[in-house]
Amino acid sequence: MFQNRAEALALTLPAAIFATVVFLLPVAILLTEGFRSGGTWTLAAYTDFFSQTLNRAVFFRTFRLGLEVTAVSAIIGYAAAFAIVNLPPKGKGRMIGLITLPLMISPVARTYAWIVILGRTGIVNEAITGLGLSPGPLRLLFTETAVFIGLLQLFLPLMILSLISALENMPKDAIPAARVLGANWFQVFWKVILPLTKEGLVVGGTLVFTGSLTAYITPAILGGSKVLMLETLLYQQVSVANNFISASVIAFILIVMSFAANILLKRLATARNGR
Repeated sequence: MFQNRAEALALTLPAAIFATVVFLLPVAILLTEGFRSGGTWTLAAYTDFFSQTLNRAVFFRTFRLGLEVTAVSAIIGYAAAFAIVNLPPKGKGRMIGLITLPLMISPVARTYAWIVILGRTGIVNEAITGLGLSPGPLRLLFTETAVFIGLLQLFLPLMILSLISALENMPKDAIPAARVLGANWFQVFWKVILPLTKEGLVVGGTLVFTGSLTAYITPAILGGSKVLMLETLLYQQVSVANNFISASVIAFILIVMSFAANILLKRLATARNGR
């Protein structure tokens, strides 16, 4: 298409300059704020951040909820993807359309729907009190459970779509061959399906985990000030406390956690494939 590499680089240069000036440069400036103090480079901002009990609790809560959402998404995603892949083409198209449909709806609208479901006069509490399971409505909103449910509903379609793509690329005779050789369904999944679909799991796991770490709307609405996450704490540090150094620390932590999750998932997939 291009006569030489220089011509191709010249065509991509404007986009590269725009991305550098608009995105990379501001992010780099923000991240370096946490390492500078009085004109010197130091880790004092990070030690101060983790020395506070609230910050440590928020960090571990964010990390734990991210892992929980990713693990549950993988379990549900494999079951759903396996069922969808084995449907007839017409039914498969309809199911993929239903899975894709929530992605076309604003996360704000999807999150506010959970207020109607989990509120004191919501569907869940009405069912609980109607069945006599509780004398009064339960506090379901502004809890870690509500944040977990909201994040799971928000990012589960990404995991299912990634696993559907991976399962469709898997050899069709792999599972029947394993069954003929006497493998039970657990052995089929662990030794056949999982190694052959590891790339889809890595992509889906990265999207779900990083999305759970960096999502703001869902934790802010369903968790409020009672269930702080790193992203809601970041917003408070910028808009309320006007503490850009602490915000820089939180932003750097989120970026490191996102990249570390992707690298770890790839390493686990590679190690599993090697064995």
